[in-house]
This record gives sequence, C-alpha cells and structure tokens, in this order.
Amino acid sequence: MTDVLTDLTDVLIVGAGPAGLLLATELRLAGVDTVLVERSATRPGFCRGYNLNARALDLLSRRGLAERFIAEGWQVPHAAFGGLPVTLSLAGTHTDHPFSLGIPQTRVEEVLEQHALHLGTDLRRGHDLRTLHQDADGVTATVAAADGEYRIRARYLVGCDGGRSTVRKQAGIAFPGTAATRVVLLADVECDLPYGVTDGVMVIPRPGYSRVLVADEDRAAPLTLELVQTAVDKALGRHVELRNPRWLTRFGDAVRQAAEYVHGRVVLAGDAAHIHPPAGAIGVNVALDDAFNLGWKLAATVHGTAPDGLLASYHTERHAAGVQLLASTQAQALLGDGDGGPLRDLMTRVAHHPAGNKAFAEVITGLDTRYPTAAGGNHPWLGLLAPDLALTTSTGPTTLATLLGPGRSVLLDLDGGLRRGLRAGCPDHPGLSGLLVRPDGHVAWIGTTGTDGLDAALDRLPTQAF
Repeated sequence: MTDVLTDLTDVLIVGAGPAGLLLATELRLAGVDTVLVERSATRPGFCRGYNLNARALDLLSRRGLAERFIAEGWQVPHAAFGGLPVTLSLAGTHTDHPFSLGIPQTRVEEVLEQHALHLGTDLRRGHDLRTLHQDADGVTATVAAADGEYRIRARYLVGCDGGRSTVRKQAGIAFPGTAATRVVLLADVECDLPYGVTDGVMVIPRPGYSRVLVADEDRAAPLTLELVQTAVDKALGRHVELRNPRWLTRFGDAVRQAAEYVHGRVVLAGDAAHIHPPAGAIGVNVALDDAFNLGWKLAATVHGTAPDGLLASYHTERHAAGVQLLASTQAQALLGDGDGGPLRDLMTRVAHHPAGNKAFAEVITGLDTRYPTAAGGNHPWLGLLAPDLALTTSTGPTTLATLLGPGRSVLLDLDGGLRRGLRAGCPDHPGLSGLLVRPDGHVAWIGTTGTDGLDAALDRLPTQAF
C-alpha cells in the first residue's frame, strides 16, 4: 500500500476490545458502513476479566445476545464490592438478571467479534492508527499495516483504544484526573497459594491457574516473573514458587476522565474515555454501557435522522455516569487500603441493612443509571432501563427485549388510547396506558393517563414511523 487515500467509510472505530466490538455491531445493525482497526494481529492470549454484571446482561439481552453468554458462564447472585466484608445481594434489584456472570472476557470478545463480522463489519487486525486529522466534514486517519501505510476517510472516528488512547492524544482531548499513588503487580500463574488474602498477597481462582496480586514496590523495574516472585516472597516472608506465567501486568489507582467524549467528529468510549481502579470488576461492563449508549445515536447522526443534540447527549449522559463510576471505584480502593477505620465500619453497617444493601448493589453495578428525559412526571421507571415486559400482541406473546432487537425505538399503545405505536397488552402492569422506550432500552416516556409529554419525548429520538 502507498500513502494515498484508499478507503472511505461512515465510521472508523479504533480498538477491537469490548467497546469497539459492541459499537461495531450496533452500527452495522443500523446499516452504517463501519471499519474497525485493531493494532494486535490476533485476539489476546490472556484474559483481563471474568465478569459480566447484571446491567451489562440487561443491555445485551435487548439485542438477543445475553443468552449466549449465560449459557456458558456461571451465575453468582451478588455483586462485587471491594473493601467491605459484606455480600451485596442482587435479589430484588432493578434488573432482569439478578446475578453476576462469571465468563472470560476473551470469550465475550470472541462472541462479539463473531456477531460484528456476521453483520458485515470490516475488521482489520494488525492495523495500527498513527495519525488523525479532523475537519468540519470528517476525519482522515493514517493507518499502518504489514504492507505499509494507508489513509482512510471517515465521517466519524471513535476511539475505543484503551487508557493510553492514541485517538484521544491525537485529537487533543484533555484527560484530567489524579496520578497513581499505589501500583499493584498482577500475575496469572500456577502456584500452591490458598485463595483469598494472605499477608498482603491476594490470590483469585481462575480455570487452571491463579491470579496473584501484590503491591509493586519497584515501579521502575522491568516487569518480569522474577519481580513478582520477589514481591510475593517478601510479603509472605517465605518462598512459594510461581510457575508458568500466562500474563504479567501492573496497574495503579489513577483516576482520569476525558473532558469531552464528543470532540467534533472524534468520539471516545470505554477506557479511552475514563480510567479507574479495577475495584468492583466494572471495567468491561462500563465499556459495553458506553458503546450501547453511543451506537444508536451515532447511527442516527450518520443517517440524518437524529434531532439536534442527540450525539452530544452521549457525552452528557455517559460523562455523568463516568463521574459516578470513578467515585465508586475510588471509594472501594480507599476502603481496601486498610485505612478505612470508622468509615468502613459505618458503610458495613449500612450494607447490612436490606435497603442499604440494595442501594449499594444498584449503584456499584450501574443498575441505578437514569438518563434525563423530556417527559414530565415522576414514575419510578422514567429514565431507567425498562424491565423486560411480557407483552401480548395481535401476532402472539412477545417481550420488550425482543421488540428492541432491531435497535429502534419502541412505542407501545397499552390501552388503545395512543392510536399510534404497537397495540399491546401488558398483563403484569395493567395501570400503564403507554410506553416509549429508546433503542438502548431506557424509558423516554411512560403514560398512565393521557399523552402529556409524549410528543416532547419523541422529538428527542431519531425520526421513525410508528
């Protein structure tokens, strides 16, 4: 290849992790030409995480994807909360999936990649973004591949390329926050250490190996098995052999968030938009949440069916969610440092209370995510992810998740008074007269009597016939 403009596309996504792959599926579902470039030639041989939380499963179920993961994973009826000796039960929380799902992130990415390819994504592995330049009409990117560099022109470019995002740096997007004060070594190895925490060494069971975490007291040293071995031996005061390393890394408690998730024709999602301590095993889940919020908005913008401000609302909604995410992960990291004292005692007592336990579980997992709406009213569902309602229609029984599968808004006429939308019955909630749900499943309008606020809510959504 030569340094000439060789490609044109609607959207160029950089980074084929969970955020990039799910975003590609959402865009292709809407018929948007999508190129996805990934610097690594193959999927990673190591596994970063092992958790899909209740919120992520709820979102994936709105596209018919959750069952594929549930069939392979193992269910745990509680949420992770670092630093407190309390189990956060998911029973009775605002979710259709009251459990955390243990499943390798490698498998999540594999399934999402298969789905993205099935929908027609142009996935290019071994292609590395080098530069980008945006103007009023789009972005021109220079990409390096095995046989040389080429340039690609896109109407929008989305950086899903991690905490050290090339896209974010090239676009000049500020990334304010705090630097790491504590660094941890992580090693996926075979060893004879017991699971749990022993003398500052945490051991987490994994299929066929253990994940070992220990404080890094020599950040300048090259990351090797010997470095981890020395740190573990020092913490334990004895030697326990670490064998057959699968993956070695180090991470800190740095907290940063992009000042702009939407910067002209450049957009950020996942770790490119925010970094935080890994407390609560939330990383992959919030990346999926970003992509699910962005996909339908970007697709409508490309197609010219978006109302003014729709793409900007991605920043408004997900930046606010990111602020809460960073605060909750920081809190868990502080509680886990051993200096919590009275604060840990207070929060433990609150978490032992049923109402406090439920509130903690919903906050930590994002189940309390509520987006602003144009509709008035104070119904408890307004702005939240709608439950997967059981519905009856003229063609037979269905569910709200099934209706959301094509990635479009859903308007339900539940009592015949709307005279538009899908006429349906909702036996479990006879008091509802109508419901407007965004493509991502969040309630934009809900009616119990009359249609006040419906037109204002529709004006905020992509144009479509109901």
